[in-house]
Amino acid sequence: MTALETRLADILHATPTTMQVLRTVRDLGLPDGMVFSGAVYQPVWNHLTGRAPDYGIKDYDVAYHDASDTSYEAEDGVIRRVAAAFEPPLRDLVEVRNQARVHLWFEQKFGGDEPYPPLESSAAALERFVATAFCVGVRMEADDSLSVFAPFGLDDLFALRLRPNPLRVKGAGGWARTTGSAKARWPEITVEEA
Repeated sequence: MTALETRLADILHATPTTMQVLRTVRDLGLPDGMVFSGAVYQPVWNHLTGRAPDYGIKDYDVAYHDASDTSYEAEDGVIRRVAAAFEPPLRDLVEVRNQARVHLWFEQKFGGDEPYPPLESSAAALERFVATAFCVGVRMEADDSLSVFAPFGLDDLFALRLRPNPLRVKGAGGWARTTGSAKARWPEITVEEA
C-alpha cells in the first residue's frame, strides 16, 4: 500500500458506518464486491476538515460484478439480500448495483452525452466517475484489511481538489451539479474546470 492508501484505510477504519457496510458486503460474498464513491471519499474530506465521520454522506454505493446474469430480476434479488442484512435507517441508504449491467440502463437514465460500454469489473466503474477524487473504491478482505482501487491515485482526494476525469467527455455527467453539491457541503474543496 502507498502512504495515501494507508492513510485512507486508517480514516475508513475510524468511520464505523462505512466499516459496517464494508464488512457486510464482504460477509455476503458478493462477486467482485466493493464500496465506492461518497462512502469512501467523503469520510476523508470529513477527517481533513474536522467534521463528523458520516457528515454529508447521502448513501453507501455498493458495487458487485456478475456477468453470468445481467437481468433486473437477478440484480433485484441481490439488492433484497443486501437490504435484509442491514437494519433501518442504514438499510435505506445502501444502494447496490451490478456493474455488469450498468451499460444496459445508463444512457437512458443519464442521457446520451457519451457511450457507456460494458464494464469488465467493479473497479472499472471507477474510471467513469466525473471527478478524479470520486474515483476510489475499497474492498474489505477476509483478514479485515482494505484493498484500495484508485485509477487516478489519491492525490486529488487528499488535496480536497475536484478535477474532471480525463476519460470522460468534457461537460458530461452533470459536472456543475455534482461539484456544486460537493462544494456546498465542503466549502474547503477547490474545483478545477480543466
